[in-house]
Amino acid sequence: MRSPLPGKRMTIFKGYHPDIKGNAELSSMFTGIVETIGKVESIEGNGTNLSFWIASSISNELKVDQSVSHDGVCLTVEQIENGKHRVTAIEETLNKTNLRNWKEDAAINIERCMQLNARVDGHLVQGHVDATAFCIDVEEKKGSWEYRFQIPAEFTHLIIEKGSVCINGISLTAFDIKFNSFNVAIIPYTYQHTNIHSVKNNSVVNIEFDVIGKYLARFREVFNYKANDSFARS
Repeated sequence: MRSPLPGKRMTIFKGYHPDIKGNAELSSMFTGIVETIGKVESIEGNGTNLSFWIASSISNELKVDQSVSHDGVCLTVEQIENGKHRVTAIEETLNKTNLRNWKEDAAINIERCMQLNARVDGHLVQGHVDATAFCIDVEEKKGSWEYRFQIPAEFTHLIIEKGSVCINGISLTAFDIKFNSFNVAIIPYTYQHTNIHSVKNNSVVNIEFDVIGKYLARFREVFNYKANDSFARS
């Protein structure tokens, strides 16, 4: 399929439509393949919002108004200067993510949105964090690592064996699933090139469940509601 915006790095779209000027409007998506690790340089409070200055190897390549994943959270670049960029998280984002826990010098996983003509090496990630999860165990396996995470009970139906899950912006595969916990395995490259190495017992991480699973869960919910409503009316 030909891209409606040749050369633009905005990507797979949830809804494509022209704005009042006739320009295409796309929603960014990601793959969960971390590009680089950024560092929190400073934090500024503004009402109920928090703004972060992030230094990274790609900050100078970004553009104002570009969507970038920060630990799995899609944030808009507001300003760029001297190898740093600024993003702001509003109260809704702060309440659903671990961004309130960020401190100066914290390592942040960074990924620019995917390109329409590129391979999807991870899985489709929206950058819309569903909840936070707790790390409840870390085990070194002689060359790899296994992490176990506990999730809120209301999301247990969205995790399946060998299914995709995004943790701090990293595309991973869930296994050994119990009621509200699961494992992921980390290879040396991922351990060294993301901030997963800083996750310890009791660490709070951002988690986004597979968007396909969420749509299927919603379809089933609506279908059952309509079926029950029809039965009640009969």
